[in-house]
Amino acid sequence: MRTSEFNAIGRLGSSLDTLYFDIGALEEAGLCDVSALPFSIRVLLENALRNAHIGPASGDDVRLVASWTPDSPPSTEFPYMPGRVALQDFTGVPVVVDLAAMRDAVAKLGGDPTTINPVVHSDLVIDHSVQVDYFNVAGALAQNIDLEFERNQERYKLLKWAQSAFDNFLVVPPGTGIVHQVNLEYLASTVLQKSLGDGSTVVFPDTCIGTDSHTTMINGLAVLGWGVGGIEAEAVMLGQPYYMLVPEVVGVNLHGHLQDGATATDLVLAVTEMLRGEGVVEKFVEFHGPGLQHLPVADRATIANMAPEYGATCGFFPFDDQTISYLERTGRPKETVDLAREYAVANRLFHSATDNPEYSVELEFDLNSVEPSMAGPKRPQDRVGLSQVPGNFNENFPDVSANGHEVSDGSVVIAAITSCTNTSNPNVMLGAGLLARNAVERGLERKWWVKSSLAPGSKVVSDYLDKAGLTEPLDQLGFQTVGYGCTTCIGNSGPLPQDVAAAVDDRDLVAVAVLSGNRNFEGRVHPQVKANYLASPMLVVAYALAGRIDIDLTQESLGKDRQGNEVFLSDIWPSQDEIASTVLEAVQSDQFKNRYGNVNEGPEQWESLDADISDQFHWDVGSTYIQSPPYFEDFALEPSPRSSVECARVLVQVGDSVTTDHISPAGSIPPSAPSGQHLISNDVPRRAFNSYGSRRGNHNVMMRGTFGNIRLRNLLAPDHEGDWTVHYPTGETMRIYDAAMRYQSEGVPLIVIAGAEYGTGSSRDWAAKGPMLLGVRAVIAESFERIHRANLVGMGVLPLQFMAGESARTLGLSGTAQYTIRGVGETVDPGAILTVISTSDDGTVSEFEARVRVDTAIEAEYYRHGGLLPYVLRQMV
Repeated sequence: MRTSEFNAIGRLGSSLDTLYFDIGALEEAGLCDVSALPFSIRVLLENALRNAHIGPASGDDVRLVASWTPDSPPSTEFPYMPGRVALQDFTGVPVVVDLAAMRDAVAKLGGDPTTINPVVHSDLVIDHSVQVDYFNVAGALAQNIDLEFERNQERYKLLKWAQSAFDNFLVVPPGTGIVHQVNLEYLASTVLQKSLGDGSTVVFPDTCIGTDSHTTMINGLAVLGWGVGGIEAEAVMLGQPYYMLVPEVVGVNLHGHLQDGATATDLVLAVTEMLRGEGVVEKFVEFHGPGLQHLPVADRATIANMAPEYGATCGFFPFDDQTISYLERTGRPKETVDLAREYAVANRLFHSATDNPEYSVELEFDLNSVEPSMAGPKRPQDRVGLSQVPGNFNENFPDVSANGHEVSDGSVVIAAITSCTNTSNPNVMLGAGLLARNAVERGLERKWWVKSSLAPGSKVVSDYLDKAGLTEPLDQLGFQTVGYGCTTCIGNSGPLPQDVAAAVDDRDLVAVAVLSGNRNFEGRVHPQVKANYLASPMLVVAYALAGRIDIDLTQESLGKDRQGNEVFLSDIWPSQDEIASTVLEAVQSDQFKNRYGNVNEGPEQWESLDADISDQFHWDVGSTYIQSPPYFEDFALEPSPRSSVECARVLVQVGDSVTTDHISPAGSIPPSAPSGQHLISNDVPRRAFNSYGSRRGNHNVMMRGTFGNIRLRNLLAPDHEGDWTVHYPTGETMRIYDAAMRYQSEGVPLIVIAGAEYGTGSSRDWAAKGPMLLGVRAVIAESFERIHRANLVGMGVLPLQFMAGESARTLGLSGTAQYTIRGVGETVDPGAILTVISTSDDGTVSEFEARVRVDTAIEAEYYRHGGLLPYVLRQMV
C-alpha cells in the first residue's frame, strides 16, 4: 500500500485485518460535506481515495472528486478503476478476438504473449446467440439450442479457448440466462474484497462496467455500473484506468406507490419519457426519496436497465433495506449480506429516509401517476397510453387500411416476452403467467398468425413459474420457453411462419411486433416488421390474444369466452395483491442457489465442445466467423504521425437519432448486400448466414455491413433506403462499402455528417470499428451519444460537434462537397475549436467552426496513438 496524505483507513467490526477507506475522513479534513453528496458521487470518491493508496489515483484526484458541487462538477478527468468487467457474447467475441490479436503482436515483438491477460476480473455470459426458430411446440427450447450450437460452433470454440487461456476470466455457457440478469442474480455482491498482500483485506463497493449498454441494470442493486465500448472494456480488463469526468447528477425524488394495473414496465416508460425530455446525456441519474421503500430491487433494476434509453450514463439506486432483502431472497451467502450491510453503513453509503443529498437538477416523480402504457413504434422514449395506441399507429402509418384479410396492416405478427428489462422481474413475469391462466380459463386463444415466444432471463424464472403453476397456461397460449437469452429484442426473432411472411411481403403490410424489450429501433426486431411497440409481459400476452395493434384494449373485447360472452382485458388482469402474494410464495432463495451452484457447466453441447489449450489462438483462415483483425498489422512501438484531413468526401450524411443499429446492424444479413455476397463467395449457404451480431469476430463481414441497416436513409442517395451512397466526382450510385473501397484506392479520406443524437442505442464498438476500416477520419454531428463518441475516439476517428445552434441544414452543407479540417494533425487539443472548409463542385468555398469532442487529455493520447488499443499495447510492451 502506498503512503497517502489522507489518514482514511477504517476497520470493520472487531477485525483488525478487514479494512476500508473511509470517505468520512475527507469530511473531517474539510474537503467535502459527505451528507450533501449524491450516493453515486460517494462511490466515485471512495474509488479515488482507495486508488490513491493502492491504485493509479493521486491525492489530487481525491481532491478533484471531493470538490463536486451541484452547480459546478469538476472539469478535468480522474482515473476510475471499476471492480469488474461484464461482457456478453455479441460484444465479447470481438473483445476476445482483439486480445488474441494483441497476444500475437506481443509475440511478434519478441515478448511474452501471456502478458496480455485480464487484470480486472471479467465475466462473459453467452446470451445473445439463441434465435427463435422454433416456437409454440413442446421441444422448442431443445431445438433452438441445437441450432444455436450448429451456427455458432466457431465462436464458441474461441470463447472456450479464452476460458482456459486467460486467468481472471469466467465464461458462463449458453443456456444460462441474460448477462444482466445473471449479473443481478449471481455475479454482483454489492461489496468486493481484495487482499493487500500483508495479511489484510480491503472491502470496497462493487462497481462494474460492461460491453452492453444495459449494464446499467445492476444500478438497481446499488452497484454503480454502465456500458462502455468493447475497446474501453479491453483497456480496463488489462489494468488501464477508465478516465472520466465527474458528472452532473440528476436526482429523481420518488414518492407514492404504483397503483393497481400499473407495472414496472409502465413506470420505466414514463421515467424514460420524462428524462429524455429533461436531457440527461452524459449525466448520472440517481433515484431517491420516500417512494424507494415501495420499490423492490426487481422494479429498480427495470428502471436502471433503460438508462441508455433515457440517455443517462446510469440510473443509480443507493443501498438500503430493499437491497438487503434482494440479496437474501436470491440466496447470497449470509456472510456476504452481513458484510455488505456493515460496510454500507460504516462508509455512509446506506440510504435512509432522512438523507438529503444535493443534486445538479432535482426532478419529482409520483409513482401514483403511472398508467398502463407502451412505447413505439420506433423509439423507446415515445410513450403511448394504452388507450391511445390505435391512434398512435394510424398517425405514424397514415396509409394503412383494413383489407379484409386476417393478416393485414396492423396485425401483430410477433408477441415476445423477451429481454433483460422485464424478464428479470418476478412481478411482471408472474403477472403475465396469471393473466395467461385467466385467459385460458375463459377459453381465449392466441391468434394463429402471432409468433409468440418466452425467453426467460434465467432458469430461475422457469423455476418460479413452475412453482406457481403458470408454465402450463403460458404454454397453452403459445408462450413456450424458446431459450434463455436475449432473443427478439436484439433481432434474433427468427423467421416468420411462411404463410404470414408471404402475406406481409405480397401485400406490403405494416406488420407489428409487441415485445417486452427495451429497444424498438427501425429494422432491429425483424426486417418484415415496420412497427415495434415495447410493452410489459402482461400486455405482450394480451396483444397475442387480440392479434392487432389498432384496437383499444381499455374498451374493446379480446374475444369471447366459451359461453359467448365478451372478455375484456380488465376481466383477466390480475390484481397487485395477487401478484405480490404469488411472488412471495413462488420465488425462493433455494432456486437461485441451485441454478447458480453449477453455473460453469452449461448444456451437453458446451461440455463436448473441443477447444484449443494454448497461449495463442490458432486462427482458421477459412473461418467466416473468426478472423485476426487488421488493427495491429505492422505494429510499431512508436505511433506514426496522424495525417491531416484534406479534401475529404462525405460517405454518409444522415439526420437526427441515427442509432448504432443503423451504423452497425445486429440482425439478419441480406444476401444481396456486400456482406451477404462475401459469405456467398465463401460458400456459405443462405440458411447459415446467421446474423451480423454473431459475426462480429470477422472484420471482413462487419466492415461490409457498416451502415447496412435496411432502414438507413443516407441523404446522398435520397431515392434509396439502406446502404447506398453516391461516389464523387463520378456521381455513381453504389453500395456504401463499394464506394469506400473506391475512395481508399483513390487515396481520398472520408467523413460522416450527422444530426443530433448520433450513435444512440447499443454500446456497439463495431459502429466505430466499421467506419474506421472504411476510411472515415471524422464524424461531424450536432450531438453524440456518450458511448459512441468514446468509441470513435477509441478507434482513432475524430468526433466534431457543430457549434450551438448550427447544423448541416443551417450551414447549407452539401454531401457533394469536399471538406478540409484545418488543425487536425498528429495531435488535437481536448475541446478545441477547429475550422472546417467546404469546397463545392463549382469551386464555392465556405467555412464553419466545429468543436473537437475529444474530451480529455487521455483521449487526446488515444487519438495520437491511432486508437485506444494501440495505446494500451504500447503501454504494456
